[in-house]
Amino acid sequence: MKTRLAAVALLGLATPAFAQESDPPKPVTVTGSVALVSDYRFRGVSQTDKQMAVQGGVTATHESGLYASLWGSNLSGWGTFGGANMELDVVGGYKASLGHGAALDVGVTWYMYPGGASKTDFAEPYVKLSGSIGPVSALAGVAYAPPQQALGNWSNTPQSKAGDKEDNLYLWGDVSTAVPKTPITLKAHLGYSDGNPGLGPNGTSVAPTGSYADWLVGADLALGKVVLGVAYVDTSITKRDGAYLQPNFSSTKDGSSIAGSQVVFSLSAAF
Repeated sequence: MKTRLAAVALLGLATPAFAQESDPPKPVTVTGSVALVSDYRFRGVSQTDKQMAVQGGVTATHESGLYASLWGSNLSGWGTFGGANMELDVVGGYKASLGHGAALDVGVTWYMYPGGASKTDFAEPYVKLSGSIGPVSALAGVAYAPPQQALGNWSNTPQSKAGDKEDNLYLWGDVSTAVPKTPITLKAHLGYSDGNPGLGPNGTSVAPTGSYADWLVGADLALGKVVLGVAYVDTSITKRDGAYLQPNFSSTKDGSSIAGSQVVFSLSAAF
């Protein structure tokens, strides 16, 4: 079958292929992806009440390194997100090559919750440095959201007050490596959040207990453009740490913590 398909491709597309080789690269490249996940975890905390989510995004990249993207996912639970049942992230940035496979990426993410209260939306600038060390790909990132009402301490602590504005710092690192002679990639993530120890204006918080760590270990199986993934996700947030956030911080179905350990499965495709 492979031989037949290759022959058809060569016979039918020989002339266009030669033409494409001489064409200059396009100034703007558009890529995208769609995914189905068993649980949408944002920095270790479920945003879908430990249920499934459909996600997708598209990115336009200019040859200069400038890029813009949109990414969305359905939501449920964890407060009400201001009445929204969808998250839409608008991202803009610039990625520059530093040579030897290293790259610096600087940008900002605007987290939006369409249909919900405006006080839930917030902006978060970031800086990412990526590269390879032998067979291992690595990325280190810093995201700092300046003081905003969506991140404020509006309830659940003695210092709470309506209209409060707080900031948030997130540090993280990702590593991955391909298993030789297989379509499998191993991956790991470690993050640390530091911000508001209370709840924001709509019952959520980017750093639910003020400061905590989240981590992930897993593997991806590539089947062409389709990728099957599995990951173990957890946080350092204990039931005792999150007790003052109840009932927001527990699953409405079984009362378990939405920051507890979970095995997450995913099915994604790139285009």
